[in-house]
Amino acid sequence: MTKLRNVSLIGAPTDIGAGARGASMGPEAMRVAGLAEALRARGVDVVDRGNLSGPANPWLPPVDGYRHLNEVVAWNQAVHEAVYAELKTGRMPILLGGDHCLGLGSISAVARHCRDAGKKLRVLWLDAHADFNTSVLTPSGNIHGMPVACLCGFGPQALIEIGGHVPAIQAKWVRQIGIRSVDEGERRFVHEQDLEVFDMRFIDEMGMRHTMELALATLDDNTHLHVSFDVDFLDPVMAPGVGTTVPGGPTYREAHLCMEMIADTGRMASMDLMELNPALDEKNRTALVALDLIESLFGKSTLMRK
Repeated sequence: MTKLRNVSLIGAPTDIGAGARGASMGPEAMRVAGLAEALRARGVDVVDRGNLSGPANPWLPPVDGYRHLNEVVAWNQAVHEAVYAELKTGRMPILLGGDHCLGLGSISAVARHCRDAGKKLRVLWLDAHADFNTSVLTPSGNIHGMPVACLCGFGPQALIEIGGHVPAIQAKWVRQIGIRSVDEGERRFVHEQDLEVFDMRFIDEMGMRHTMELALATLDDNTHLHVSFDVDFLDPVMAPGVGTTVPGGPTYREAHLCMEMIADTGRMASMDLMELNPALDEKNRTALVALDLIESLFGKSTLMRK
């Protein structure tokens, strides 16, 4: 079971880093799906901090390889401060996105907290995409394809410095799971930086259980586990409400096993839920699937485990 039972929900309603509009409605979709109520039913103390505010989406083309850089910086600074404030008071922040560029503000805050507390950090990046692009490599300029690279120190000064420490994290602290769409230049860069990626072929060959055993190996009492869950991690057959669907993701049961094994560690201390796009969904179906999986992260299983 996850040890931290005090959760703060933080909404970040923006699609500022994305290539499709609609992720700004993600936080409300999770509230409508009943996230707070479901966690309370599992004995969790939940406080909903409401939504952060930031600049509107101007929907402009990229400038020097980045779309909406100033607005992305503003949103990530707001996320960073909000997540850091919750961690300082001993609560578990759950960031409700919003697009995945906000993982930069969230994880840089977690890394800052870990430096304060002398803890090790492990980041599980559940996603169809590596999000390890740079302005030189990106075909689109959309910054939701860059947060992991920025966290590792590759990106514009205004973004990489948000956590007060450059780089905010080391690539070796990250485990990426479910990856199946990587741009050509990005693929080489991931390889050069030695990012640990468990792509869908690895999961197909080795199974989700072995994948998660490796991804969760060497966690100890002094490890802060952060889960950054992009809803496009899931196969679009069950989760159509995302802007960047990629066929061939984990099945429903594989996704639950992934979450259940994270819950079994008792180490998860912060998380992001990103890229939920109700404008592309069917009757809030994707939010309900995401809710189901978050319940598994908080210890829901078919039977009581001894």
